[in-house]
Amino acid sequence: MTKYKLVGPITQLLSMDAIPLKGAIIDEQLPIILDAGILIEDEHIYSIGRYADLEEDAANLDAEIIKLHSDYVCLPGFIDAHTHICFSGSRANDYAMRNAGKTYLEIAKSGGGIWDTVIKTRTASQQELCHSVIKRANSLLKSGITTVEVKSGYGLSCNQELKMLRAIKEANLYLKSDLISTCLAAHMLPKDYNGNHKEYLFEIASTLFPVLKAEKLTNRIDAFVEESAFSKEDIEPYFKKAIQMGFDITTHADQFTTGGSETAIKLNAVSADHLEASTDKEIKMIAESNVISVALPGASIGLGCGFTPARKILDAGGALAIASDWNPGSAPMGDLLAQACILGAFQKLSNAEVLAGITYRASAALKLNDRGKLGSGMLADFCLFPTNHFNEILYHQGKLTPSQVWKRGDAVYTEH
Repeated sequence: MTKYKLVGPITQLLSMDAIPLKGAIIDEQLPIILDAGILIEDEHIYSIGRYADLEEDAANLDAEIIKLHSDYVCLPGFIDAHTHICFSGSRANDYAMRNAGKTYLEIAKSGGGIWDTVIKTRTASQQELCHSVIKRANSLLKSGITTVEVKSGYGLSCNQELKMLRAIKEANLYLKSDLISTCLAAHMLPKDYNGNHKEYLFEIASTLFPVLKAEKLTNRIDAFVEESAFSKEDIEPYFKKAIQMGFDITTHADQFTTGGSETAIKLNAVSADHLEASTDKEIKMIAESNVISVALPGASIGLGCGFTPARKILDAGGALAIASDWNPGSAPMGDLLAQACILGAFQKLSNAEVLAGITYRASAALKLNDRGKLGSGMLADFCLFPTNHFNEILYHQGKLTPSQVWKRGDAVYTEH
């Protein structure tokens, strides 16, 4: 039986509707409904509008009334479009060494780096990894994140990558939020692999890809295109095989050196993530393509390096999403809202650009057209912040968190 609910009145509702996918946005472009309501039909939004106008429809539909008695600002549920929250262990020692002046190579030689997490994640059971994903995703939910992309990439063998992706799939069964899995078996060449980069990629594509399809573990293939990982020449046949098999592709691109964004554009990837090293040449190419740029300020904060040139990307006409990159090495904070606020301050982004980057434009980075906006037919994913103006949310730089988070038409988190 269909269930209807009316939530409101809401002081300000920002639907993010009619916001362009690409280019700069000023705050005056934000669609704001005052004294608003959300009429929900099961998991989806039936309609939004002024609360007083929706009351009659709610009565005719015999809707449950969820009355709000103080000021709230409503936003679409946030979308974290790039995380690595399936892992085991800690890299606190890496962080200390990095801040003490050690280089990436020195840290790796001392037993740190990605390989350290690979060893610890390989030792963990699928059940242990599942529980860790559940714990981290639930902490994200409390901050308004209702959709989370989760990568593998700390297994680096067919069996270990399958363990990770199965853990992510299992975790999704126990969560209120939605997990979108991505295979990052091309994270680095495993130190224990008896072969070269091309041979490893061929083995993964030949052996792992068919199982991913058969078990419906993911529809997304990622790769770290970087001098220290995989060259654009080596990765191109790997990506072409993925595309041939019906996978979407995304890239870790231009983090330390350029080249990855060129591969993303050439192969029509859904997104190019990082881009801290992108120059005006890469920015222009990305902006003129359909590839979504994903800024990862958490990695810049964790590594102490420059931010993605977000202002330049937007001014060139590009589409910019913002994600946390939560991982145990370079981005351990895992606080999307705080990181987005910091990126906005350093890159001089409007509040509209920041909010679009973690809602509507983030949904495009995952090819999800049923969320990221509030409107008829969209998923009823939204968060309610205890304030009377949306500017307060970013002004408090992550300290103002939602009082309520709704997912698929249900209140899944309420602050006590």
